[in-house]
Amino acid sequence: MLFKIITLFLVGMGVLAMFGKLRLPGGRRLSLNRPAKCPRCGRYQLGKGPCPCGKEKG
Repeated sequence: MLFKIITLFLVGMGVLAMFGKLRLPGGRRLSLNRPAKCPRCGRYQLGKGPCPCGKEKG
């Protein structure tokens, strides 16, 4: 009985992992591995506003 519960849990986790990696066409892809940085000062960009160094992003 315990083996069956563990097996079902692992199968469920596998299905959730497959849905998590699913990319829909036309969807916005988030860059989680490489956060956006200011090209001039190298600070991380938080939000969509200008960089705190006073120069525009890009």
